[in-house]
Amino acid sequence: MAISGAVHGKSGVSRLERLSEGLLPFAARLLISAIFVQGALGKITGWSGQAEYMASHGMRFIPPLLAAALVIEVLGTVALLTGYQARAAAFAMFLYLGIVSVMLHNFWALSGMSAGANQTAFMKNLGIMGGLLLISAFGPGRWAIGARRS
Repeated sequence: MAISGAVHGKSGVSRLERLSEGLLPFAARLLISAIFVQGALGKITGWSGQAEYMASHGMRFIPPLLAAALVIEVLGTVALLTGYQARAAAFAMFLYLGIVSVMLHNFWALSGMSAGANQTAFMKNLGIMGGLLLISAFGPGRWAIGARRS
């Protein structure tokens, strides 16, 4: 039973179980947040460029939509990083990213290299959306503000 003793601590909880409840969900939240930090900074430092990109896709009401996107990205990132209200934030960000993906990465309506680049961005967003759904379903893990301790 040497293996059992090495894997399980005094409380009978394995190291892997502790990792999967603490460090691993926290690392996942950090990694998923990175793209939203980049997006928020891009909106802050390049507002007009973002607005032009949205206009090039036929979008209207750009200033309020861009402001809403910035708020979602900033508040959502804070929630993901801290773990506070992470489930709700992850679900809101899932919905937001789905809308963004369809509106701004509509590769099916494009051709050539532009279609390929937008398909890659679209598929990347689907992967991020999967991670957001996991956080929404299973929560932020133990390393989160407001997490229940057992």
